[in-house]
Amino acid sequence: MADRRPPTTPDVDLDAPPVAAAAPHAGDHARRPRRSEATRAAILAAARDRFAADGYERATIRAIARDAGIDPSMVMRYYGNKEGLFAAASEIDVRAPDLTQVPPGEVGARLVRHFIERWEEGDETLTAMMRVGVTNTAGAERMRGIFAEQIRPVLDTVCPVPEEAATRAALIASQILGMALCRYVLHMPPAVALTHDELVAWLAPTVQRYLTAERP
Repeated sequence: MADRRPPTTPDVDLDAPPVAAAAPHAGDHARRPRRSEATRAAILAAARDRFAADGYERATIRAIARDAGIDPSMVMRYYGNKEGLFAAASEIDVRAPDLTQVPPGEVGARLVRHFIERWEEGDETLTAMMRVGVTNTAGAERMRGIFAEQIRPVLDTVCPVPEEAATRAALIASQILGMALCRYVLHMPPAVALTHDELVAWLAPTVQRYLTAERP
C-alpha cells in the first residue's frame, strides 16, 4: 500500500524555535550595543545642534533624524517624543565638587578650576546646552534647573548668609557661564587664549567673594 503521509523536509526541525529566537553568533551582543550607542550618540548630537539652531518649538523629529542620518522612527523608538528627546539631550552632570573639604580661602579657585576642566574634558553637552540656553526658553529653563539642582546645594554649604544663597549662585553663574559663553561658544580670541591658570587667577577672586564675603 502506498504511503499517504504528507511529505516532510528532512532539513527542517518543526519543533525548533524561530530563527529570530535562535542563539546569536558570538560577538553579536558586542556589535549590537555598539551600534545602539552610536545611533543614540548621533541622535543626541543632532538634537543639540537642531535645538540650538531652531529652538525647541521649531525643531522637529524629522529634521533631527535627517541630520543624524537615520529614520525618524528610530528617534521615536529610543526617546518616545520630542519632549523625551530634549530631556535626554540636555541631561548634564556637572559633578560639582564638595567644597566642605576645601580650605575656606581656596573655594573660589577650586570651583572655577572644576568648571574649566569639566568644560574642556571632551563632553560636548555643556557647550551644546549653552548654545541652546541662549537661543530658546526651554534651554534657558533647563540651564536654570541644572544650577538649582546641582550647584545651589554646593553653595549652600559655604555661604555665610543662607538667605542670600540664591543671589550668590546667580552672581557666580554670571562669572562662570559668562566666561564659558565667550570662550566656548563665541570663541572670542582673548578668552580662548587664556590658560587654565590665567582663567583661575582672574575669575577666582570674584567667585571667592561671592561665595564667602559677608556683605558686598
